[in-house]
Amino acid sequence: MNLFREKKFFVKAINWVIRGNRSADKVIRDNEILYCPVCDSGYRRIEYRENQYVCPHCGRHGRLTVSARIQFLLDPGSFREISRGIVGNNPLCFPGYKEKLEEAQRKSHLKEAVVTGTGKIGGIKIVIGVMDCRFMMASMGTAVGEKITQAFEFALRRRRPIVIITASGGARMQEGILSLFQMSKTAVAVARHSEAGLLYVSILTDPTTGGVTASFASLADIILAEPGAHIGFAGSRVIKQTIGEMLPDGFQRAEFQREHGFVDAVVARPELRNTLIRLLRMHSRR
Repeated sequence: MNLFREKKFFVKAINWVIRGNRSADKVIRDNEILYCPVCDSGYRRIEYRENQYVCPHCGRHGRLTVSARIQFLLDPGSFREISRGIVGNNPLCFPGYKEKLEEAQRKSHLKEAVVTGTGKIGGIKIVIGVMDCRFMMASMGTAVGEKITQAFEFALRRRRPIVIITASGGARMQEGILSLFQMSKTAVAVARHSEAGLLYVSILTDPTTGGVTASFASLADIILAEPGAHIGFAGSRVIKQTIGEMLPDGFQRAEFQREHGFVDAVVARPELRNTLIRLLRMHSRR
């Protein structure tokens, strides 16, 4: 019995030491000095995180993971994932694509480039989709298109507004024409949701380009964007070569898009949740 008690005490002591080391490591990480790649100002990691990964000096918006987006936008504990079983495959037997998918899943801890689900913002039930650039630059293949489509169909059945946070490098080239089909497929899903009088808010983040910009990202009732987000269809070099003209500086940034009517408002990340709450409440009263 004494031996058992001694062993139990020893295990507790080891766990206490491990927890203590972990706590110390966390303090060290939290106080690590990071430097903004735009203004080169320094700030503590914990300060950066508490400001929702926005530089406290110049306002540069860092890219977020799905989990961070959900944490910053939704009411705590309200998120429930849907369409979790839909994952990409290799329909055209593209060389090396299967391995790339597996690597992206391993590195990002995601099954695909978009996560969809239900949740609440300010107590209002919504459907939400969040794209994550860590997964093959959030390119849109058949799985991404299907998950977005199912999210709109779910929102239509439940008569709920939907919020989609976009970030994408465009169509997934390894799936060829099948990836391009997703543009019309998602557009039809958006149209059906809209015809039912339901609200769709699109939030364009850095970068939102290619087929995603040319389909569901640009079809929302209200289009918001984060400051400095790169938004466009083709790259600036391709456009210059195609039209043979010099383009204005920053013509694919969120602020330029707002000035020319493509985006309704540019909203800083710390203000985004409250902005969405106001929009959702206005629409629910209507």
